[in-house]
Amino acid sequence: GRHRLTGLVYPPRIMAKSKSIYSCTECGATSPKWQGQCPGCGEWNTLLESVAEKASGHRFESPTPVARPRNLAEIEARESERIATGIAEFDRALGGGLVAGGVVLIGGDPGIGKSTLLLQALSLLSTANKVLYVSGEESGEQVALRARRLGLDTRALQLMAEINLERILATLQAEQPQVAVIDSIQTLWSDELSSAPGSVAQVRECAAQLTRLAKQSGITIILVGHVTKEGALAGPRVLEHIVDTVLYFEGDTHSSFRLVRAVKNRFGAVNELGVFAMTDRGLKGVNNPSALFLSQHGQDVAGSCVMVTQEGTRPLLVEIQALVDAAHGNPRRLTVGLDAQRLAMLLAVLHRHAGIVCFDQDVFVNAVGGVRISEPAADLAVLLSITSSLKNKPLPSKLIVFGEVGLAGEIRPAPRGQERLKEAAKLGFTRALIPEANRPKQPIAGIEVIAVRRVEEAVARIRDIE
Repeated sequence: GRHRLTGLVYPPRIMAKSKSIYSCTECGATSPKWQGQCPGCGEWNTLLESVAEKASGHRFESPTPVARPRNLAEIEARESERIATGIAEFDRALGGGLVAGGVVLIGGDPGIGKSTLLLQALSLLSTANKVLYVSGEESGEQVALRARRLGLDTRALQLMAEINLERILATLQAEQPQVAVIDSIQTLWSDELSSAPGSVAQVRECAAQLTRLAKQSGITIILVGHVTKEGALAGPRVLEHIVDTVLYFEGDTHSSFRLVRAVKNRFGAVNELGVFAMTDRGLKGVNNPSALFLSQHGQDVAGSCVMVTQEGTRPLLVEIQALVDAAHGNPRRLTVGLDAQRLAMLLAVLHRHAGIVCFDQDVFVNAVGGVRISEPAADLAVLLSITSSLKNKPLPSKLIVFGEVGLAGEIRPAPRGQERLKEAAKLGFTRALIPEANRPKQPIAGIEVIAVRRVEEAVARIRDIE
């Protein structure tokens, strides 16, 4: 309006942003502005931005209605209906497919194939479902070029290049797609916060708002997340707690093979594994992944031992290779795909209980094919491959090994031993060196079982096998 005395014209009022406050993650103290040190507890770099709660205008409010709890036995439990993506290996990692209202977070190194896999899945889903691809990383033209390069049918695939959270939420509510992909959560920003996209506050707030919408509307939302240089998902740790399913894309960008591993799944088994091969037409599922992780040697070689690892419900045959060589100076211990700290422990067990000395040797251990093995059932295979390399004597052909090794030299059982043995027999292996507790009650056709209790017994039995 015009001021009476001066005649100045004031601009129209602009809606102010919601105020931000900074809360300490250690003690909960709040500050109106960011500080390096918390004013409450004195810790450094613990203040994180969040939206200030709006104060109520009423001093005395009506009491909140009390929710009536239900007896758990009265609740009718039923399996969640699955939406098949059309990519069998992706469905396996998800636990059978997508769930309506579920939120999936998928992370991996740059260029590993996250966007490619999700674009392929949405293209297949669009034939029978309404889908939406929200791209914050790339423009619409870049996504269209990738789809054309992959030869995908995108006639029914809707695309939106947007990074503003409020616009994305409004579009999702208006369009009501069955499946939506947000690529990526680190690029989104909300009007409610003043921090830059990718900050802890923005990532946490955007993920919470999208998850709330998914639960209210039944839209399945897939979030793409960046990873740190250590390989963990970037952003606040609460991000993994908010979502229903967390998938990790693994694999070397120099290799054509990719692994999708489920590390959290509220609707399925954890540690399920999907195996893919990267081709010029995108990612293709691999039906027999054990063949990827076994080297094709023309003859038996020293330092090679085949083990059966269990990834979720799928047994996989993986070759463990060891190279033991005389050290020149300080001996080195290096592992690829295995735990380096556990290798040092296993070498001590091998020395104490089997009398095999490696303190003056360099020891290198590798899991073939770029697979990462975290389960302790690989212990016995690692020890035997090291023994084989040290003595320069190949292990018997068509032999598979699994078992956990304890500090006292005992060999402990591995879970799902029957499935491991059946998978090995199916792929043509004729001998199995396994823990005594895993000895099958009924013999398995085509495979001879050698059960051992201790490390020294395992080393001695290997020498006796021709």
